[in-house]
Amino acid sequence: MKYYSFNQYLKDTFGCKVYKISINAGFTCPNRDGTIGTGGCIFCSKGGSGDFAEDAELSITEQIENGKKRVEKKIKSGKYIAYFQAFTNTYAPVETLKTKFYEAIKHTDISALSIATRPDCLPDEVIELLKELNQIKPIFVELGLQTIHEKTAEYIRRGYSLKVYNTAVKNLKNAGINVVTHIILGLPNETKEDMMKSVDYVCRAGTDGIKLQLLHILKDTDLADEYFCGKVNTLTLEEYIDIIKDCVEIIPKNVVIHRLTGDGAKKDLIAPLWSADKKNVLNKINKALSD
Repeated sequence: MKYYSFNQYLKDTFGCKVYKISINAGFTCPNRDGTIGTGGCIFCSKGGSGDFAEDAELSITEQIENGKKRVEKKIKSGKYIAYFQAFTNTYAPVETLKTKFYEAIKHTDISALSIATRPDCLPDEVIELLKELNQIKPIFVELGLQTIHEKTAEYIRRGYSLKVYNTAVKNLKNAGINVVTHIILGLPNETKEDMMKSVDYVCRAGTDGIKLQLLHILKDTDLADEYFCGKVNTLTLEEYIDIIKDCVEIIPKNVVIHRLTGDGAKKDLIAPLWSADKKNVLNKINKALSD
């Protein structure tokens, strides 16, 4: 079963393999600072989903240089994406965003920016900034939707409605920005059909790319408390592969699949433990898709 992978997209776009460098720009989130809530989404780690990012105390340039050193033995082309990953990366005064984003985009080895954020943190002035940056180098905006189902969204404390996501996609697309949508597979009380509906919906809504993420139970999260109380189950590897196969089948060929799974930091992973062996998981997924 063929699909358009992010690696292939990058090779088509830049002519070579491109590596992501995870950046922590020191932002917070409206779901943590009291604007919407204080506990964050129920599954979110204390690192704000940026557990593999660099140290927020360092400048953007220093983080990029550190990231380059981590993969210097693997890469020859010297092309990288600065991935603003931790917390909500458009949740700050526009001048603060401009300073940090421009520091990254002006770096000679950075070929693009990928900015992870919430759909409810994209006011007009931020959209204009992203449009301006996109004239310099490609910009990807990653939206953490996770599910289209409002009951699940309420359970995970997402803090915004599906309508807000639709508006964000429309505004970003009107500005010429590449949109990537995150979907979590295996959220509590969701059936396979529910997950498929989320994938189908975002593809129809106009997303350019999609990240399929396995639900992880991580230490020091409210979801971990739910798990230990027996209120939450996680998928088996076989179940996850079966869901992935069906998702890939309905994703249009022009929608780039940025991720087929994900791995939480091993030191914080509670369940499912099979996900810690990411190489094995990806090998089995790719084998299932090729079969």
